[in-house]
Order: sequence, then C-alpha cells, then structure tokens
Amino acid sequence: MSIEQFGLDPQIQEILRNQGIIELYPPQAEALPYALRGEHLVLSIPTAAGKSLTADLSMAQRLKQEGGKAFYIVPLRALAREKYDDLKAFEPLGLRIGLSTGDLDESDMRLSKYDVIVCTSEKADSLLRHGLHWLDKIKVLVIDEVHLIHDPSRGPTLEVIIAQIKALNPATQLIALSATIKNAVELADWFGGKLIQSDWRPVILKEGVFFQNTIKYNDNSTKKIAGDTKKALELLVQESLKDGGQTLIFVNNRKSTVSLANRLSSVVAELLTEDEKKKLKKLASSMKQEQAEIIGIEQSLVTSVENGVAFHHAGLESSQRRLVEQGFKDHQIKCIVATPTLAAGVNIPARRVIIRDLWRYDENFGMAPIPILEYKQQAGRAGRPRYDTVGEAITIAKDSNQRDQIFYNYILADTEPIYSKLGSQSALRMHLLAAVATQFVHNSEEMYKFIESTFYAYQTDEFTIKKEVDSAVEFLLGNQLIEQVDNQYMSTLFGSRTSSLYIDPLSAIQLKTALERSNEKEITSLSLLHAICSTPDLRSLYLRGSDSWVEEKADYIKQSLLLDVPSSTSDEYEWFLSDLKTAFLLEDWIDEKPYDALVQKYNIWPGDVHTIVEMAEWLLHATREYARMYNFSSVSDV
Repeated sequence: MSIEQFGLDPQIQEILRNQGIIELYPPQAEALPYALRGEHLVLSIPTAAGKSLTADLSMAQRLKQEGGKAFYIVPLRALAREKYDDLKAFEPLGLRIGLSTGDLDESDMRLSKYDVIVCTSEKADSLLRHGLHWLDKIKVLVIDEVHLIHDPSRGPTLEVIIAQIKALNPATQLIALSATIKNAVELADWFGGKLIQSDWRPVILKEGVFFQNTIKYNDNSTKKIAGDTKKALELLVQESLKDGGQTLIFVNNRKSTVSLANRLSSVVAELLTEDEKKKLKKLASSMKQEQAEIIGIEQSLVTSVENGVAFHHAGLESSQRRLVEQGFKDHQIKCIVATPTLAAGVNIPARRVIIRDLWRYDENFGMAPIPILEYKQQAGRAGRPRYDTVGEAITIAKDSNQRDQIFYNYILADTEPIYSKLGSQSALRMHLLAAVATQFVHNSEEMYKFIESTFYAYQTDEFTIKKEVDSAVEFLLGNQLIEQVDNQYMSTLFGSRTSSLYIDPLSAIQLKTALERSNEKEITSLSLLHAICSTPDLRSLYLRGSDSWVEEKADYIKQSLLLDVPSSTSDEYEWFLSDLKTAFLLEDWIDEKPYDALVQKYNIWPGDVHTIVEMAEWLLHATREYARMYNFSSVSDV
C-alpha cells in the first residue's frame, strides 16, 4: 500500500521517499493503523519484514503531532548505534535523537534535551533507578527483540522495564518487535496489545539441505552442484559467489570461524577481480590502522580479509567487527564465517546463509541441539531486500536420514515458546532491591502487585511466585540491603548504593566482606582483583588443561586473599582457580604486558580482554564507593 494512504505527516512521507520507500510491506500496512492510533502493539514477523519501520513511523508521527519523548530499547550496544544512525533520518522533523549506552551509575541529565532516546535495556533500567524527571513525557516505548525475554541474562531486565513503565506512565504506548515465536499470543495478552503476526517476507526464503551434491529445498525443488562432495562448504560458497552472491556461514565456536575462514580464503580469492582485490587490500589496511598493535591472532583476520573472507565473533574488538560488517555491506567481503552472535546482532543479510552446526557444547548438558528459534534467526538472514528475489538458508547432512531429521526438527518445525526468566533468585533479588530503593514498592502488598504485572507472573502459579519472592526478600533483609519498619520496606544505605551502582546484590555482599577483612590483613592489588573476579557480575575465564601454573601460584598467595579459599578437594576449588586466573590476567594487563603475550598466556581474544577490563573497572569503582561509605581507607591507595 502507498505511504500516502495512512495519514502520515507530509514531512514524514518526504523522508520515506528520500529513502526510496513509496509503499509499505503487507505486515507494515496491517500494523501501522493500530500504531498510529496509539494502541499497544506486538509485531511477531520475520527478519527483514519491516518491523522497525512501523515503530519508527509511529514514534515520528506521535512526537511530531503531540511533542513528548520516545524510548527505543535494544539488546546490544552495536544495535543501539545502528538504530541511532537510522533514526537520525527523522531529524528534519525537528526531532533530536539521543544515544545512551554508557555509565550505569549516572542519571544522564543530558538526555532530557532529546526527543528520542536509544539505549540498551540495562541503561534504561539504570535510568529508571536514578529517577527520570521526564518519565511522564514518554509517549512511546519501543522494545526491539522482545523475544529475548527468554534470555536468562537480559530477559528479566526487559520484563521489569516494561512492567514499571506501564505502572508509572500508563499513557505510554508500547510497541514490541519480536521474532516469530510460538506463544506470541501470550506475549500480546500480557502486553494488553494488538498482535500482528505474519510469515510474509520481502524476499522469498528457501530452506534446504545439501547432501551428495544436491540441495533439497522446502518447496520440494532441488539444485545440483557439481564438484567434490567432501568439500560441501567450498562448493556452496563458490556457487553463490559465481552467481554474484555473498555468503554467511554460522558455526558453533570461535576457533571454527578462524579455521574455516582460512580454509575458504583460497576458494574465494581465485574468483575475485583485480579491482576487488585492491579494495580488499585497502580494507585490510584500515583494520591494521585501527589497532595500536596487530597481534598474531588479528593478523589472521587481516590476511583473510585480503582474500575476501572474514570471521566474526564477540572476541574481536568492536572496531574490527564494525569494519567486517561494513565491508560485507559494501559487497567487498564476499563471505563471513560467524558465531550465532551475528544473527542476534546487526542487520547483515546475504543471498545465501549456511548453517554448518546444529549442535553446540553446553556446559550443563554437553553437546546439545541449538534451539529452533536460533536456527530461524540465522536462516532469516538469507535474502537482501531490494537486491535479491530469493534467499537461501542451507544446512549440510552426512546421510539421507540426517537430511530428513533436519527437515523435521528445524526447517518444518515451529519455534519454541518463550518463557520468563525473572523467577531466578539472582534476577529477583536484583530487581526487588531496585523496586524498594527507588520507592516503587513500599510493602509486601505492593511488591506482590509489582511482580503480578510481569510476564513471569502471567506464566507462573501464585504459590511458586510467593515462595520465590519471599525467598528473595529474606535474602535482602538478611544481608542488610533492605529493612522492614512497621511493615514498610526501606532500603539501607548499602542497598540504595548497590541498586544505583547496578550490580548484583551478591556481588555487593562479597565486596563488602572483602573490605571488612582488609582490616585484618594487608590489602594488595591481587587480593582486591581476586575479590572482584569472584563476584557473579564478572564472568571468569575457563580453566584449561594447560593452566596448572594457576594452581601452583595459588599455593603461594592463598593466605593473602581477602575471601575464603575453598578446599582443594571441593567442587568450588576449580571455580576459585578460574577467578584467580582472571585476576592474574587483570594484573598482567595493569602491568602493561603486550596483548600478544596476554592472548597466548590466557588463550583469550582482545575483545574478551576489553570486556573483562571494562567490568573490572566498574566493580573497582563500586568497591571504592563502598570503601568511602564504610571508611575503609586501605583501599584508596591500591
């Protein structure tokens, strides 16, 4: 349908025309009238079918007509930057677009001058904890990737933001953008919104399985590809490239991204033109210039890129990932080998997607099949709107039986339902503390009422909810994070600071314990680093077979540590060694050991070092804050 048929502001229509948009996709055309009327909305439609534009138009129209603000929440910083860049197209309307992904211990007063604020869910939650004086001005709340409510780390925060904004500002319009999920009806019912569900895509998606030089597709068509059947990946990449297409390959671990990218380099390089090779050399040169020092593990990326192939995973520096992504968008890089984080992150479609691994190692269950939702997210990257008429998502089978299983278990299967993860004790203690500290709840009745407004309560029986909430409250009371006076809950100074610092209450307790013990023994850099590495907020490095040196060093420094050391025969001892290994990494980083040495010694990627250092800095900031509160002067000089 033409953009002129929806009553959009003429300036908005002009912005769309400048982007080459004169008609809306069918799901957009179905959803937009509800969105423009201010109704709550859940859009459960495939990748690249235009979910975001519906939300963008609703925000732009509402703010242009009524003023006020809009909140746009995304799961990842990279997505926040991408969305911020997209929304700047609406600045000619007089809308000021702001981006906030930084410090979680500040109210970000500068944001009050913006009309549209793009941020991660953690930043949005932090802003709510610091008290938004402009909360009542929020007209539209957009939650991108709302199906991540089922994610144990990000889901509870998303859920709490939605519940709190619904309670604090009922006039706010909620627009949730979701992948295709089985229980979208439940999600929309909890939202109190209109569900728009569709499997329509702008590019036809053909899903198939490659076996014995033949791709069998879900529409029963087949395609023969001549060549060595033992080199399935090479054949599939080669065939796509000869046809002018690019390829995304998903594998289940980082090591495979590197080895496979190296393996495919010669296949892709021989099909490149001289002009393409020149552009790739220039791109590879840009990657070198981005880094102060190029270490061996990064040199392999530069070499692959020169040959038209790249690998992509969370262990790379963000600047390197961005260059890879842009190189692919510019059609310079012909093939990316990636871990699943790429499918959940920035929007990078390709004509052909190859999902090599349908199994992945799980630390609790060993090798386990990937969820159908994850497969569909990866497959959904196939097909570039405006460039392709068909996109292909291909898996590879070893025999006909496995081919049939892939069709049954993935291609023809419905995605799993999503479930709330707010019911875990770690999530409840963190979010209930915040609710008390911000005076969102004052007593048991208000606390239960708050929880009853969540998706967790929608899916859980009353008895279980009461039991879990009571257990979390008991933890908070027992550890002096909150107190109860005349049946009213109040946060202590310790609890309030913990909430505003945005760390797990259990982390706060461990840091406080470490500080208390610093009165009994001399505090050292290593003992303090070990304390912060022992908290649940900092994910420690895995212990590997070659890490016997960690245990050897542990024997010499155990007595100087601020936290208890478990028995060497206990299950917890290996976790202790992992924490200690991470502390040694931070100590080496502080001592300015070369990156190459850190990578070799700790078997880690530069991006991982950055992530660990960033969290360690935050926890050291928290420790310093607690030291000030309790007058622990011994910390200030460390």
